[in-house]
Amino acid sequence: MTAMDAYRLTIHQARTLLDTRQLSAQELTRAVLDRIRATDETLHSYVTLDETQALTQAEAADRSLTNSDRPPPLCGIPIAVKDIILTKELRSTAGSKILEHFIPPYDAGVIRRLRNAGAVILGKLNCDEFGMGSSNENSAYGPTRNPWDVSRVPGGSSGGSAACVAADQAVAALGTDTGGSIRLPASFCGVVGLKPTYGRVSRFGVVAYASSLDQVGPLTKDMRDCATLLGVIAGHDPRESTSVDRPVPDYQAALERGVQGLRVGIPREYFVAGMQSEVDQAVRRAIDTLQELGAEPVSISLPHTD
Repeated sequence: MTAMDAYRLTIHQARTLLDTRQLSAQELTRAVLDRIRATDETLHSYVTLDETQALTQAEAADRSLTNSDRPPPLCGIPIAVKDIILTKELRSTAGSKILEHFIPPYDAGVIRRLRNAGAVILGKLNCDEFGMGSSNENSAYGPTRNPWDVSRVPGGSSGGSAACVAADQAVAALGTDTGGSIRLPASFCGVVGLKPTYGRVSRFGVVAYASSLDQVGPLTKDMRDCATLLGVIAGHDPRESTSVDRPVPDYQAALERGVQGLRVGIPREYFVAGMQSEVDQAVRRAIDTLQELGAEPVSISLPHTD
């Protein structure tokens, strides 16, 4: 792979090339910025792009890669962030004209963790205004398009985050999820999205929608990247009252354990009249795959679903 094509890399692929000096953080960042310039007029994933600071961070990452035997886990990796997460000295609008000129004086807890891990922060991603929507059509800055078919929506409210990752406009991204705002766009755009367990990831510095449900989570190109990014952003934050003070597991190691013996509940109420046949088939294929891998699907009832 040439430096020009480096925007296609996953975190773990880029990590190998960066650590072996086959690729520099500046080359990787420039490749991603070129990709953004080539595609974002159509997709509109970004609300704010900070090329100057991104290249400055990439230059610092290259120094760290040269001078350290054990660089931090995201050193030199270009990552973008949903615009509902505050970033110090970088405009944070939450998709609203109300905050059009808001420059936060501090970083959200997850941004501090990204910076400590050496990430290159590219900019802020489009979202439904204040996270309230499921199609990414409700941003004050215009809709984001689905990169697989620009006539369709990318899902929301973290539509910019999912579209950005699917279109290789960042190596990975952060979104937020209250009632599906990571999981829905991840599904629509064909990327990996995870809503972490409540309290696992700090909500400090995240514009609230429903504080008893909101969570920050990763959107990535594959599961290994999801485990890596979750491992970076998870952990106790004393500034956030619902943050859980428990050790962060080794999510990479968990990927190797498989699903043998795992009981998976299948709610009967989720298979409804009028359900798209393609969706029904895809879900049932996933259940069959889990069963083939050793999991035990169990029929359950969630009577409040209606």
